[in-house]
Order: sequence, then structure tokens, then C-alpha cells
Amino acid sequence: MKLIGLILAMLISAPISANESVAATGETTALITEAIDHAETAQIHGKAGHTSTLLEYAQESLTHAQAAEKKLANTSPHLNESIKHLNEAIENAKQNHPETATRHMEKAIEQMRLSITN
Repeated sequence: MKLIGLILAMLISAPISANESVAATGETTALITEAIDHAETAQIHGKAGHTSTLLEYAQESLTHAQAAEKKLANTSPHLNESIKHLNEAIENAKQNHPETATRHMEKAIEQMRLSITN
């Protein structure tokens, strides 16, 4: 009888655990999507030579990407790579190199998109 109770308890709790996992994945995806939106805006400003605005949006993108990284149970190589490119973009923007910063933004966006699909 105890075994049946244990099995029932496991079956009842399984959907709750699965739903919690989906919620975390949805939250992580939302954070990455927000990071992509900021990165795309940074990229547009970088192409226009607006280095200070590129920097502002790149930093905001980095904040969201790092928050998503913290929510993940396992590491994401694509998200890690995007964070590296965001940091490079920020450093290049601080040095007033909008072309190089923009290239890093493009790579960061690509890696963030891959982190959602893979």
C-alpha cells in the first residue's frame, strides 16, 4: 500500500515539476528576446555612428543576457559566446570604435538567436 501511495505521489507531482520547468524556459526565452531587441537597437545606432547610444543599448542587452544565463540550469555555449561579444562591443564602444562594436553586436545577436533555437 505504501508503494502505491509513493507512486501516486510521484505521478501527481510530476506535472507540477514539468510546468515549473516550462515556466523557467519561457522566462529565459523572454530575457534573451529582450536582450536581442536591445542588441538590434544598438546595432542600428552603431551603423549610424552613434557610439554612445550603441553603448547604452549594448549594456542593457548584456544585463538581460546575463539574467537569462543565471536562470539556465545548464550552460548555453551560444549564450556564453553572445555575452563575450556583448562585452567586446561595450569595450569597443567605450573606445569610440563603432564599426568594431557593431560587428560584435551582429555576432552577439546571431549567438543569442542560436541559444533560443538550440
